[in-house]
Parts: sequence; C-alpha cells; structure tokens
Amino acid sequence: NDHAYFITEPSGTDRVMALAGKEQIEIKNIMILGGSKVGINTARQLSKKYNIKLIEQDKEKCFNLADELPDTMIINGDGRDIDLLKEEGIDRMDAVIAVTGNSETNIISCLVAKNNGVAKTIAAVENMDYIHLSQNIGVDTLINKKLIAANFIFRYIRKGQVINLTSIHGVDAEILEFEVQPNSKILEHELRNIDFPKTAIIGGVIRKGIGHTVRGSFHFQPKDRVVVLSRSECIHTVEGFFK
Repeated sequence: NDHAYFITEPSGTDRVMALAGKEQIEIKNIMILGGSKVGINTARQLSKKYNIKLIEQDKEKCFNLADELPDTMIINGDGRDIDLLKEEGIDRMDAVIAVTGNSETNIISCLVAKNNGVAKTIAAVENMDYIHLSQNIGVDTLINKKLIAANFIFRYIRKGQVINLTSIHGVDAEILEFEVQPNSKILEHELRNIDFPKTAIIGGVIRKGIGHTVRGSFHFQPKDRVVVLSRSECIHTVEGFFK
C-alpha cells in the first residue's frame, strides 16, 4: 500500500509500470459531471482527442452547452443519480471527471464510478479537509482551486527562478522546477561534488527541450530546467543553488 512517485523519461514509462505491477490504461471515453466553467473548458480541450459525455442538471444550460460544445454529447441529468450514470454507460468509461459545485457530490460520483470499474477518477473539492484523504477514500485525484492558486503565488515569492511548483497531496514535499541562471551556485561543480541537501532529489533536467536523467557526474548549464523533489524543511537551501 505504499504510494511511490517516479520521475522518468518517456521511454521509461513502460518499465516503471511493469515494476509497479500496473497496466497502461488507454483513455478513450470520458464522462464529465457538471457544466461549470471548469467542466466546459475541460470538455473543450479533451474533445479534441477523446469521446466526451457531459452531464449537467440545469436543462436550460444544457441547450447552451450543446451549442458551445459541438463535439461533446450533453446529457441533462443529476450526477448523483446512480441509475442515470449506469444508463449513460459509466461502466464503459475510461475516466470520470466530477466538477459540479458540490464537493460531496463529486466525491460520491467518483466512488460510484470506481465501483463500476472506471480506471481513472478526478474530483474537484472546495473543502480543504478532503485533500489529504485522496489516497484513502478511493478517488484517484482530488483538485482544489485554492491549492492551485497558492502554487502559482508561491512560484513568485520563492527565491531563485522557480518556473513551476506543486505539492503532493498527503506528502510533506513539493516538486519545484527551476531555471539555472548564469551565476547559479549549482554550476560550480558536477552534481556529486555539490553539497545538495539529502532530503531533496534532482529528478531530471530539461535541456533544449530534451529530458536528461541526472547522475553524479552531471554538469549543469545555464538555461537548464531542473526538476527537484524537496522536503519542506530544505526548500530554502535548494533555492540557494538556483539564485
């Protein structure tokens, strides 16, 4: 029941999945619950590649959605109605994304989906207390707009050239992406000779659009984008290598 996090080049994905005893799931059919702004934008983006079915309770809104999302099947109904979900083929879905305005509805809908064999479930929640339960209640991913906004804010108040930042739910760690500057401390020596914190791991480097696995003999270059997994207590030390 361990939750393990891997950073891999694309060519290593199959190997990681095999080591974890997991099978690659091909996503084709997706059900979205809720015609909110998030639901609409999600359907608009995903309909370019997947078969999308969107369920919305407001009948009038469904007519507008049908005009706005021509490549998405719009269903008027309540996402909490288990019979409706079954009637609309939830057991044939590869993923369910619940983004109604009610956190509990989103979670319950995803649990129903899981019970019907759906491989991937995502629920939007407003209640922060639910975030750390994501690994225990059966929903694959919980997303929270406040946390997403906080990550964007932290990116700008962190020291060093932080390009991206995200937290791992239920884990006292953050994933940060830095851009190496011409005078960054991390340029001084190869990785094995840099006194990098023991509670932080450099997962990889993107150089000119190509991902590189980092070993002890790796030399960093300006403009490298470096992905770091760091425990919270050493983030300030990590930032010092990228100023």
